[in-house]
Amino acid sequence: KFSLYLDLTVAENIEFYGGVYGLGEERIEERKKWILEMADLKGRERSLTGELAGGWKQRLALGCAVLHEPDIVFLDEPTGGVDPISRRNFWELINGLSEGGTTIFVTTHYLDEAEYCGNIMLIQAGKIVAGGSPQQLKTEHIRNPMLEVECDDVIAAMELLGKEDWVLETSVFGTYIHLSVVDEENAKSKTGQLLESKGIGLKRIERIMPSLEDVFIHVVENK
Repeated sequence: KFSLYLDLTVAENIEFYGGVYGLGEERIEERKKWILEMADLKGRERSLTGELAGGWKQRLALGCAVLHEPDIVFLDEPTGGVDPISRRNFWELINGLSEGGTTIFVTTHYLDEAEYCGNIMLIQAGKIVAGGSPQQLKTEHIRNPMLEVECDDVIAAMELLGKEDWVLETSVFGTYIHLSVVDEENAKSKTGQLLESKGIGLKRIERIMPSLEDVFIHVVENK
């Protein structure tokens, strides 16, 4: 649930939380200017918070959370329900705070967002299953070549490829298939031959850097 008061204006929410954190009037005014600029809310000080779009609400909430310049901030799925552009802008704000010395703990189910973090803990069914930096997770858990396949009829192709002994793992990523394979060149050749023999058009197959989603799937399936 959104954490601020929907029936207060943008300025009123900032002033209220400034008072809760024990800031003086002069300091609240200074921080209010910073929040309005940071959240791109200049000119909307008198707008009701409940009338703001999701991305603006989240930025305002972040501003109120760091109003008193804390050393540590906990953010629980901060970009849930916002559009991709707002998500990216929000992470730029988080990175700026981190570079300024604030420690930020983030929970997120968007693994592409976790790439922005310095240290990650992957959790499955309430238990930590892996941890480390994005690069550590990828190099320690995905040691075989990872191929991305672009083809027709992705689901049928994945079912076919998953039965082959030269394919270790298969997963769908949007309209592509990710394959963990034993031998890169052999897998590329055999994939093309197999799909062609079944009348499935192959558009592209190439080696890629594993994503954190690849890591998560690998860790969970090999527990």
